[in-house]
Amino acid sequence: METMHPLPDGLIIIAKRECPTCILVEPLVRELAQGAKPLTVYIQDDPAYAAGVVNAIFDETLEHSYRLNTEIVPTLIRVEAGQEVERTYGWHRGDWQRISGHPELGRSLPELRPGCGSKTLDPGTAEELEIRFGKVKFSSRQVELGEGEDLMEACFERGWTDGLPVVPPTQARVLRMLAGTTRQADELLGMMPPDLAPCTVEKVAINAVMAGCKPEYMPIVLAAVEAALIDEFGMHGVLCTTMFCGPLVIVNGPMAKAVGMNSGVNALGQGNRANASIGRALQLVIRNIGGGRPGELDRAALGTPGKYSFCFAEAQDSPWESLAVERGFSPAASTVTLFAAEGVQGIVDQKSRTPESLARSFALCLRAVDHPKLAMAGDALLVVSPEHSRVFIDAGWSKARLRQELESLLLLPGDEMIVGAGGIAEGLPASFAGTSVPKFRPGGLLIVRAGGTAGLFSAVIAGWAASGLTGSTPVSKEITT
Repeated sequence: METMHPLPDGLIIIAKRECPTCILVEPLVRELAQGAKPLTVYIQDDPAYAAGVVNAIFDETLEHSYRLNTEIVPTLIRVEAGQEVERTYGWHRGDWQRISGHPELGRSLPELRPGCGSKTLDPGTAEELEIRFGKVKFSSRQVELGEGEDLMEACFERGWTDGLPVVPPTQARVLRMLAGTTRQADELLGMMPPDLAPCTVEKVAINAVMAGCKPEYMPIVLAAVEAALIDEFGMHGVLCTTMFCGPLVIVNGPMAKAVGMNSGVNALGQGNRANASIGRALQLVIRNIGGGRPGELDRAALGTPGKYSFCFAEAQDSPWESLAVERGFSPAASTVTLFAAEGVQGIVDQKSRTPESLARSFALCLRAVDHPKLAMAGDALLVVSPEHSRVFIDAGWSKARLRQELESLLLLPGDEMIVGAGGIAEGLPASFAGTSVPKFRPGGLLIVRAGGTAGLFSAVIAGWAASGLTGSTPVSKEITT
């Protein structure tokens, strides 16, 4: 924060009328004004405070209070040769006597009284002051709106929304969002597809504001954006394919809990601000920075509601290893994993009480991904609820054991998969006849644990993993602050 140089020599007091301690010391302010040391008083709220003091200044814009880095009033500062040499805040008799050079000052007052918060710290004020009087510079283009223009409607009219209202990204809001990370606003994260436009921390913050994020979500949003920029994820293809998919963000580690993400009841649904706004922020970044707008470069034939936002945390309160640990991260790490997700397909099995029976149910539902006669063209994410996972855990099955069983059950007879089999034209080439075909490519089945503790329901989320250069591979990124 920039301070005023040189400062006026002598004493400086910053006060406000609505502070009881400032009222307590008001007679002392007049007394100090009669002393040998020059006194300057900056009043934050009432120009009548310290009436009669010659150099009492109504700090209506709070510029002086801001530049003096005032956090608590009253604040007393001694200045020598244009430089601050000592300060105290609130009322402490010994400090005021020493700094002012008046050993008898305030003898009749209590020895100690706490001060009050400076008006510079009022909600929203700190950012406004930093923008007006600090060294804040934004690199993003400033959009001027007409005097009578509605802010939310302006966002719609300029194509910045996903079809739902967004929070207007004012400079103060963006600055507040940037405070959620230690990274520099102008740091380049990469070139966001499909337009390959420069994606900076500041631009991500703008879209995080519009999505409704809190500043503490910024590290997760930034990690999700960086994951989307990893080549293997194929964000350009995920966006431009006519398939259903969009990026799903799965969060692991202590940061998910710290920001209040939902991994329990309705984890894949609405109602949790962190889940909803983090996923939405990524989608808005892709839209507003990368140019990925439906009907333009977003060519999905049907799409999915998950393209508004699809984000949840994995429940990590069981013996099962988390997805992050399975993917090579420390249990203490916070991570995001991006998966090119389609819609949610429910698995209803309320009768299986053995892991073998329940695994067969899962396998039968997983076979339907894309089409029961297609294989190795899609990934899948299996979301196992706590009640279903307990069937496996009580039997001593780890995630790895479940995956091994599913891969065995999903090794399918090629004769049932080829074109024409079952009277269905869709299917694999006739060359697969007489072979066994794995439903998913190696590593193409991910398993996470999430959901409410009541309900014998799990879910399959299909993924896009077309062959060649057009598919998507799940990617993970550690979250940093």
